[in-house]
Amino acid sequence: MKAIVCEKFGPPSDLVLKELDSPIPKETEVLVSVQACSVNFPDTLIIQGLYQFKPALPFTPGNDIAGVVKAVGAKVKNVNVGDAVFGFVKMGGFAEEVIAESRAVFPKPPNMSDPIAASFMMAYGTSYHALKDRAKLKEGETLVVLGASGGVGLAAVELGKLMGARVIAAASTDEKLALCQSYGADDVINYSKEDLKNRIKELTDGNGADVIYDPVGGKYSEAALRATNWKGRFLVIGFAAGDIPKIPLNLPLLKGCDIVGVFWGNFAMKFPNENIANILQLMQWYSEGKLKPHIHATYPLAQTPQALEDMMNRKVRGKIVITN
Repeated sequence: MKAIVCEKFGPPSDLVLKELDSPIPKETEVLVSVQACSVNFPDTLIIQGLYQFKPALPFTPGNDIAGVVKAVGAKVKNVNVGDAVFGFVKMGGFAEEVIAESRAVFPKPPNMSDPIAASFMMAYGTSYHALKDRAKLKEGETLVVLGASGGVGLAAVELGKLMGARVIAAASTDEKLALCQSYGADDVINYSKEDLKNRIKELTDGNGADVIYDPVGGKYSEAALRATNWKGRFLVIGFAAGDIPKIPLNLPLLKGCDIVGVFWGNFAMKFPNENIANILQLMQWYSEGKLKPHIHATYPLAQTPQALEDMMNRKVRGKIVITN
């Protein structure tokens, strides 16, 4: 099988396309013939050695997959050879085949394309876990989403509206914000032109936001935290801006607010039953036409480095997907 391999930490241009032996699933694993694997911002950090953990070299990045089960381990009961599935793997998705834990793959609905299925698990799983389990978002509350046109951001906009919140989308261009409005955002903030803190305050009659969803980090985090309401919840999703902010701890004291970490991957592994319940709810909403991932572009496997470059250079709205 062919796979994208990171042999040394560095930019996407250092990745190589190699021929590897097909892996063999253990008793609780399945081998999936990958049809699609979406690109997520952490992929750009992992290959540079800048993520929260560094995998042993060499490795194949990629987590969000859709494909067909090619082989199953002896103890696998939930899927069979030939089943169309989608799911999440720790590593290895940018390849023609990948090993997945059987509990981390789900039957793919017949009406769901492979690129859509591969764009679903991490973006919607992260955002729903963040809003439901970590923020406990309530109907009528105000949700501000930073980086709102990205994969997880756009999912948060969509889910926030579905959960009954007033959603304020913040992004860096008017074009990105137009996409957010098409996904239900009530108000928008262009933080390349407008003062983020002051604009949030203006849009909330001086009260501030009940929940901040922040996958961006950098200089925007503190500004957004300063615009939270009393007992607000600030969700730490990631650091797409590249810088991990140093937050003055007097701010949560003065506002009585919570700074809440969100690490969906660990949640999914530590609490599989709760994660499965979340995924089933998301799939129900998808089947009802209430959720629709936005596919910005697809790339063949050999062009994975270009896809990662486009992600790093902020050229992406919604999701980009590698296809086989």
